[in-house]
Amino acid sequence: MKAVEDARLYLVATSRLKAGRLAELVPDLVGAGVDLVQLREKELDGDRVLELGAEVRDACRAAGVPFVINDRPDIALALSCGVHLGQDDVPADLARRILGDATIGRSTHSREQLSAELAATPRPNYVAVGPVFATPTKPGRPSTGLELIRFAAETALGLPWFAIGGINETNLDEVMGAGARRVVVVRAITESDDPVAATARLKHQLEGVPLKAR
Repeated sequence: MKAVEDARLYLVATSRLKAGRLAELVPDLVGAGVDLVQLREKELDGDRVLELGAEVRDACRAAGVPFVINDRPDIALALSCGVHLGQDDVPADLARRILGDATIGRSTHSREQLSAELAATPRPNYVAVGPVFATPTKPGRPSTGLELIRFAAETALGLPWFAIGGINETNLDEVMGAGARRVVVVRAITESDDPVAATARLKHQLEGVPLKAR
């Protein structure tokens, strides 16, 4: 199983991409470069998320990459997987008591929030930093721009962090130029007619800069 700290390309998706069902696409997406998968289904009830999550979890296990559920430590416990928490979700320390050693990620949108996660005991396993660019997946949330990415590159030492928010092939080099070495991608893969090819191109860009360069 790939470790979170070795992940470069993190896919956040609903159970259905433009090109087909996520569970069925996972093997090819991982083969093309996806290192970590999050199922994000905010509009479905818990039973349906459990059902869909089990399918994607099994596909990720078979492909050898970590799998996390958005927002719900209870569903993560039921699925024996990790969880990604927003700032308005349960505190990460409570999720840790529920999930034990499972992967816990946390969203951060400011210097203050990132600094708080860096100072937390225990820390999350990773943090997401952004949204770098405005994105319809986070309506109403202003973009943070590249300055927060530069701050993360200088301060988030020893904690894996992923730039997130509107990242695609056209702006990835700019995001990496600000110091990011790991990214979360949503629409650049999920809305592509050929998500496997899109994944391969993004991973190729990422691998142009070594992971431990900073």
